[in-house]
Amino acid sequence: MRLTMLPGFMLLLPLAEIAGFVIVGRVIGVLATLGLVVLGVVIGMAILRRQGLGILQKMSAEGQSGVVPGRELLKPAMFVIAGLLFMIPGFISDILAILICIPAVRDLAWKYVSRRFVVVGGRNGFTASAGPDFRNRNPSAGGKVVDLDEDDFKREPNQNSPWSGKRLGD
Repeated sequence: MRLTMLPGFMLLLPLAEIAGFVIVGRVIGVLATLGLVVLGVVIGMAILRRQGLGILQKMSAEGQSGVVPGRELLKPAMFVIAGLLFMIPGFISDILAILICIPAVRDLAWKYVSRRFVVVGGRNGFTASAGPDFRNRNPSAGGKVVDLDEDDFKREPNQNSPWSGKRLGD
C-alpha cells in the first residue's frame, strides 16, 4: 500500500467496520455480534500478552549481540500487529488479523519487507540489506572517509546573510 493511500484507508475503515456491524448484526443478532467483538478483543489481548514482551526481549538480545534481525523477528512482529488488529472493534480488522496469522501470508509479507529492510549500526559499522539502493555504501568497503578535527574546519557566520544577527521573534 502506498503511503498516499493511507489517509483514505484510515477514513474508510471505520465506515466499513460500521457496515460490517450492521450486516453481521442482522444475520446473527445483536448479542452474538457483541459477543464476537468481545471475543476478538480478548484474543487480541492474549496475543499481545504472549508475543509483545517476547519480541521486545528477542530484539534486545539480538541488538546486543550484533545480529542483524531477520525473518525470525517478523513472525512475532506480525503476531503483535494481528493482536492490535484483533483489539480494534470490527470484523474487517479481525479478518485482516486472521490473515496475518496464516503462515503463507507472513511469507508474502517477508518477501515484501525483506527488499526494503535496512539495518543501520551493526557490529562492523553501518550495514545494509541487499537492496539495490544500498549496495557499496559501507564506508569500510573502499569509500573515502575524511576525518576532521575542530581545528581543521571552521564555519564563520556570513555577515551578508539576511539571517545573521537575528533572533527568533525579531
